[in-house]
Amino acid sequence: MSSATTSKFLSHPDRLFIGGEWVEPSSTSKIDVRDSGTEEVFLSVAEAQLDDIDRAVAAAREAFDRGPWPRMTHAERAMWLEKIAAAWEKRVDALADTWTRESGVLYSLTKRAVHAPARTFRDHAGFAASFEWEEPHVSQDKKRALLVREPVGVVGAIIPWNAPNSLVAHKTAAAFIAGCTVIVKASPEAPSSPYILAEICDEIGLPKGVLNVVTADREVSERLVRHPGVDKISFTGSTAAGRRIASICGDRIARCTLELGGKSPAIILDDYDLDKAAESLSQSARALNGQVCSSLTRLIVSRKRHDDFVDALASRFGKVKVGDPFDESSQMGPLVSDRQRSRVESYIAKGKQEGARLATGGGRPADLPRGYFVEPTVFGGVDNSSTIGREEIFGPVLAVIPADSEEQAIDIANDTEYGLNSSVFTNDPERAYAVARRIRAGTVGHNGFKTDFTISFGGFKQSGIGREGGTEGLYPYLEAKTIILDQPPPSKEG
Repeated sequence: MSSATTSKFLSHPDRLFIGGEWVEPSSTSKIDVRDSGTEEVFLSVAEAQLDDIDRAVAAAREAFDRGPWPRMTHAERAMWLEKIAAAWEKRVDALADTWTRESGVLYSLTKRAVHAPARTFRDHAGFAASFEWEEPHVSQDKKRALLVREPVGVVGAIIPWNAPNSLVAHKTAAAFIAGCTVIVKASPEAPSSPYILAEICDEIGLPKGVLNVVTADREVSERLVRHPGVDKISFTGSTAAGRRIASICGDRIARCTLELGGKSPAIILDDYDLDKAAESLSQSARALNGQVCSSLTRLIVSRKRHDDFVDALASRFGKVKVGDPFDESSQMGPLVSDRQRSRVESYIAKGKQEGARLATGGGRPADLPRGYFVEPTVFGGVDNSSTIGREEIFGPVLAVIPADSEEQAIDIANDTEYGLNSSVFTNDPERAYAVARRIRAGTVGHNGFKTDFTISFGGFKQSGIGREGGTEGLYPYLEAKTIILDQPPPSKEG
């Protein structure tokens, strides 16, 4: 394992970033962050308490209510996003290293993927010119009217541990270009990316209070959700936590965007080659070591082809090389924590107990005594009503479900409380489109795992509320206001 530590990457892990300054926390409590490949503590960060949350909200509130940020033009804010993007590119080594240590994601992937958030900031900077911030209208009484879109206010952005750099970028970029101020609540398992973003904003001189960063566990984090000074919560995480957040926001009529769990189906129709489907799905299922909310984990195939597909899938997925995430030859790394591995193992045990056929995997790699590793696992003969057919596992565990017809395959795909992602495997694009329109999910791919944050990402049903990415992801950070004037001001004439 690589022996580098983040001490060379984070300048102020013992502080919180509030009001444009690195401030001492209200207590000496620390959060230890473990390297998922070695189980060793490699970083300790300040643990925010209730008073720290209040300080961060006050700073963001002051910056929004009386600061320059929401009163800038969109073009002026876009210049700050461009500065963030440029500075981000200079920190990609730190971002890749810490992402791998914190979440177990392969370094061969993180060193490429960490460039994407810079593009996210630049894409959102482009909305300054391309988005219609003011729409001209004529009122019913023939007056000049405008529909203007203004920032929703102070945003609490709660970041998960599996892809923290991507998600902190999507949430803050959309909020910033809209004119919002933000409190980022980093995950205790993966605080480095938000800390590095804070260092970037400090370095470029972003106006005080526009970004604030704290790390806290659930009890203290709930203060952010309940705080009357926070206008909107943007949360990515489990559906269980999302239900709690939605109920709190509903109680005080706060805005919220929730990107939650998934149990996403892939339907393999009878005209599609089973080996090609197995190859595609075994590749995508190991992304982020299976720790992906939109992963295709319910694989629905005709009953007559079920056994052949299970064999093809098990042959490929079972050969995935699990190992040191910094080793270029590794094809899958560890899970984020011992708690997450125990969760995945409990589902594997449940699958066997409930009668599904274990085709490959199901344990810990014998040659990896240290680190939170688990074998790539395939179950065949899964009943869609079983535990592993219904509940999100968030690990490299695939469930193959037999169907008696295409119609039943679609019914099985939709028989879930989730609706985040899905896919249809067929050689016929017309058939793919027809089936896609019947699947209740936020994204439907053709012949593989496909998502695109530049268009829209989010889910139906209990997979969430609202969207992230693209113009669809910008709307939740805005309030629509109708202005009806007796006559237009000089600046709006013409």
